[in-house]
Amino acid sequence: MELLGSSPFSLLTSRVTIPFLLLFCVLASSFSSSTTLSVAAVELLPGFHTLPEIAAVDDFLELGSPRDSPLRKNKKYGKNELELRRDGRPVCEVTKFGAAGTGEKYETSAIQAAIDACADFQGGGVVYFAPGTFLTGTVFLRSNITLWIDEGATILGSPLQSHFPLSSSQWYTILAQDVENVGVTGGGVVSGQGLKFVVQFQERKNVMVSWNSTDACLGDECRPRLIGFVNCKNVHIWNLVLQDPAYWCLHILNSDRVSIHDLNIYGDFNTPNTDGIDIESSNNTVIKDCHIDTGDDAICPKTNADGPLHNLTVTDCWIRTKSCAVKLGSGTYADFHSLHFERLTIVDSHRGLGLQLRDSGSIDNVSFVNIKMSTQYYDPSWWGRAEPIYITACPRSASTKVGSISNVRFINISAISENGMFITGSKESLLRGLTFQNVSLSMKRSTNFQGGMQDYRPGCQGLIEHSTSGVFMAFVQDVNMDNVILDWQENNLSDWGLPLDFFHSSVNKISLRGFSSSFPDPSSSL
Repeated sequence: MELLGSSPFSLLTSRVTIPFLLLFCVLASSFSSSTTLSVAAVELLPGFHTLPEIAAVDDFLELGSPRDSPLRKNKKYGKNELELRRDGRPVCEVTKFGAAGTGEKYETSAIQAAIDACADFQGGGVVYFAPGTFLTGTVFLRSNITLWIDEGATILGSPLQSHFPLSSSQWYTILAQDVENVGVTGGGVVSGQGLKFVVQFQERKNVMVSWNSTDACLGDECRPRLIGFVNCKNVHIWNLVLQDPAYWCLHILNSDRVSIHDLNIYGDFNTPNTDGIDIESSNNTVIKDCHIDTGDDAICPKTNADGPLHNLTVTDCWIRTKSCAVKLGSGTYADFHSLHFERLTIVDSHRGLGLQLRDSGSIDNVSFVNIKMSTQYYDPSWWGRAEPIYITACPRSASTKVGSISNVRFINISAISENGMFITGSKESLLRGLTFQNVSLSMKRSTNFQGGMQDYRPGCQGLIEHSTSGVFMAFVQDVNMDNVILDWQENNLSDWGLPLDFFHSSVNKISLRGFSSSFPDPSSSL
């Protein structure tokens, strides 16, 4: 490996063969307090950054590629505020546009001015946050802009509704809408100050403020998200700390060609709706090497009426959540196709891998491979009953024509859990083509929360009493189980049920090869 420079923008690169070599320009010289910024253009593969052990493989992105045309003069900004790179792309340091970075005043206008300055010059540029604390309301990214939030720099989102646009659809601290070739990186922190939205702190679940003054959103879910990319193309987010969101942390909506990696996401564990990454009706997305520790769903693909979600790959992530680690849904208004999840570690989560179909979209061709997890009960006010694998399909309402779930594979899965697998369709939607290969489940109680319940929420039958089964199945057709092992760690619990529990005659075409279930020997404890 060859080290380039020694500044905050210094990058490590290695000789890697990637099918499509694209350019990604980054800064290579340090910033100083002088008015002259010495920079050099460095041509790199997309995604290499200040963490030496990580090399991105996002070979489909063209983020911030240099333009050959000369820089146009703009009399609005002086040279003390904007400096030029050798490739003609500007670098805008927000402190040169009036931001102090002391955390004592709101600096939305100064930050937006720096973004606009870079965007107004042909080819876009880099907006740089030096170490410091920057308070802001919503700022809007523009095409060909990369926010570089340096190590030691923190962007703090405002807790005041007056600092956000009127429309709740634009309630984000950082928002990129209808743009392309945009990114956020640098090793710094973006915080939503989510604890300032708590009306009442409760151990079971915090009560949150609502901005629902115009009936634009639902109840206590009327809070701002942290970062959003809406109707965007060529998006790159990496090497950041995202923390303390008031609502969803990172939202990818109706976008295409997205790369997300090396994020550390921390949400308050008692605050609802603090999802880690929501990918909604977006296509060709890669998520890798992320650490997510938050109260609500960690990685949540969903679809709206605008279009499907296809070609999503998630690998090498560590997850802890009070809700579901990976959840498809419950927004399922359009189809899901070709989703792959591999090498995930899920720790102390309320639910592991979930597919929650409630609307007219269908889910097809999904694989979960090489995943280790532990799941446990939390307060029933949170959706989930410690299921390591959870698949449900039923109408959201009486008027819903629900879609279907088919061709879902679980391969090389190991779990320690207080509950078993919950797999149920409905009369309106049979589950088809499910494969479980090399799945090991150790059943062991670890909390004092009530067991013996099945959770269909939202909709369907709600929360109902039922003994704890190793595998519960209903309304399923064409199931293949190959080397599925259940290991019951205790045999004296009143709510322990059957290893295989079928609902009436609604399960057909089952293949079992190497299925086993074992209880501990009672005499071993004598």
